[in-house]
Amino acid sequence: MVEIISRRDGPRREDAAVKRLIEQNRPTIERIADQISGGGYSASRKPRQQPKAEGLIIHVGGGSPVAGEADPSIRVTMNGRVISVDRNTGRQLHHIGDIRQRDGGEVFVLATKQNGFFAPVEETVAEALVALDGVRLDAARTEEQLAAEIGEKLGIA
Repeated sequence: MVEIISRRDGPRREDAAVKRLIEQNRPTIERIADQISGGGYSASRKPRQQPKAEGLIIHVGGGSPVAGEADPSIRVTMNGRVISVDRNTGRQLHHIGDIRQRDGGEVFVLATKQNGFFAPVEETVAEALVALDGVRLDAARTEEQLAAEIGEKLGIA
């Protein structure tokens, strides 16, 4: 003979006893929780007043608006990346290269596969800037002047 044991409807007897014990001791439990949290437990359980809008507030959800034509410029970042940036949105358009420390000085390194970059610049950009690859930065050629030279070679004002 086989006995089939099935689950009863409703909570188990042990669960009901524990729930009843917690409910009977709720004031003591809340007092201890407030003592441990420095009153934070009771404060978190109180309903908060919703902020009320003053004046006309219009909020339109969604992504950023679609910008028109990109207005590129060349910028050297604080960490030595030379990038093309859209002036309208401030977003990066292309990574052109890096300024790296070599032989005790700073050198511009064009983003090409030969220089070890995973995402190289396009061939047309590489051809236009090949003369600047490995150029040393010093008092005669600053980062701003390098950015202006790159912009000039790429036709970016």
